[in-house]
Amino acid sequence: MKEYLVELTTTVPDGTDPGEVDRRRADESVRARELAAQGHLFRLWRPVGELRSIGVWRADDEAQLRGQVLASLPLWPWMTAVVTPLQSHPNDPGRTD
Repeated sequence: MKEYLVELTTTVPDGTDPGEVDRRRADESVRARELAAQGHLFRLWRPVGELRSIGVWRADDEAQLRGQVLASLPLWPWMTAVVTPLQSHPNDPGRTD
């Protein structure tokens, strides 16, 4: 699988029922664990004081990443995503290839 740096920003639409938001956030947590177990979600961070996440995600290609992996997130309809394909750097101390 290829690796991608993904920045996700979630914006809940005005007027959304708070119960719906809570349900989706709980479902998001479950889905993130499933995607991690499948090898798609490798690392995830939240910048201090911000309501966005930055992660390293894996997929066969960007179409699969967007269309199947990220699209399966319960909060996806409320998200914007910036996807950057990654490649190994020759000086990466964790490089395995």
